[in-house]
Amino acid sequence: MESITKNRQSTAVLRLMIERAYGADRVPTGDGWSSELGHGWFNVAYHIRLRDGAEVVLKIAPPAGVEVMAYENGAMSIELATLELLRTRTSVPVPTVDFADRSRELCDADYFFMPFIDADNLGIIADTLPRAEREAYMEQLGALNREINLLRGETFGPLAGPGDPSWRRVFTGMVEDVLVNGERRGVDLGWDYGLVRATVAQHADSLDEVTEPRLVEWDLWDSNVMVRDGEIVCIIDHERAFYGDPLIEAGFTGSQMAAFGDASPFIRGYGHGELTGAQQVRRRLYCLYLVLVMAIETVYRGHTDTEQYDWARLRIDEAMSLLGRSRR
Repeated sequence: MESITKNRQSTAVLRLMIERAYGADRVPTGDGWSSELGHGWFNVAYHIRLRDGAEVVLKIAPPAGVEVMAYENGAMSIELATLELLRTRTSVPVPTVDFADRSRELCDADYFFMPFIDADNLGIIADTLPRAEREAYMEQLGALNREINLLRGETFGPLAGPGDPSWRRVFTGMVEDVLVNGERRGVDLGWDYGLVRATVAQHADSLDEVTEPRLVEWDLWDSNVMVRDGEIVCIIDHERAFYGDPLIEAGFTGSQMAAFGDASPFIRGYGHGELTGAQQVRRRLYCLYLVLVMAIETVYRGHTDTEQYDWARLRIDEAMSLLGRSRR
């Protein structure tokens, strides 16, 4: 996936990064030892074969001069902190971190190395799988996601703070940040920004039911799941985690918006019962937030085609309708 946030580096700089992480004796020589993993949307990632044959992945944050959306600031630090939490406090399979460098001496951004996961990306192969196998993976994902959500925070909001005891204030602030990002870049949502704000405010009392901050991934789609021989062997890409309401997790999205796929296998694996009325309202607010991000981020990514934007615009209409708004 092409994006201006991808901070590609020269072969010479990659070698310097490898030397710093693994030592001079493991720096590869010759050609063909690195290739870009192209399915990510935000960071650039390289698959690298070290001189001794070990395979690793190098992940580099966006260039310092590229504007990102408010919720993406410090994303790599968030990922590293989330990986540490999951490695030390859960049984969820996540990558180990071989080396992380935040000095910005070799390039203008943070980066880290992790082992290469020899497995299939579920998002890439899902459509080729028999339905039963695909659903089995989603049930496994639901169970793993529940384990992640068992981790409690002291307050809602970013892992590094500042936090807030009110989920309503945190979530409505998240929506406001995204809307401000959209207004600053003149993104057409198909709806008046003021009306979107009013719609969120109208239903914000449903958020007050959430009183216990839980670790949420938010971006845990099948494209961040690595599978092999019928098992989930690794979950990758943790840079959007925060403390919030577990219902905001990606796996629940299809419960309100069919365009995101059937959520029932995930929910079954998660062990969540039928959503109450208030929970459905919250989940619809979370759907609106998601599709706002999906529309607005296309400008910040510098997308050269409108496919994602056009799709997200339709979903904004759908989310607004679910929240009682219709075009007259």
